[in-house]
Amino acid sequence: MAELTLTSRERQALKGRAHPLKPVVLLGAGGLTDSVLREIDRALTDHQLVKIKVADDDRDKRAQIFSEVSAQLSAVRIQSIGKTIVLFRPAPESDEKQEPHGSTGGARRLRRARPGAKRKD
Repeated sequence: MAELTLTSRERQALKGRAHPLKPVVLLGAGGLTDSVLREIDRALTDHQLVKIKVADDDRDKRAQIFSEVSAQLSAVRIQSIGKTIVLFRPAPESDEKQEPHGSTGGARRLRRARPGAKRKD
């Protein structure tokens, strides 16, 4: 799969979305193993945008891990700050069309009344 390229505006938007996220994968002393790669792959499939915490103090080794993970999992490198790296991989497109999140499928959406509010009939 060819590497996905993002515009600076798209990259900035993803950085903004990633800011409140907590790291979902922690790389410990064992480093980058197959099981860790599978877990990162699962997290990217589920969330598309993930933070990964790398415990290694060596800056060059963290950069190497960042490059290796993004290449092996076809993910876009968004940013690296300290020991935290952010990756993005868009959701795979499926053949069947799915309804967007928040769609009620034609059903009327019910509103919940605020406490103390008068009801309009």
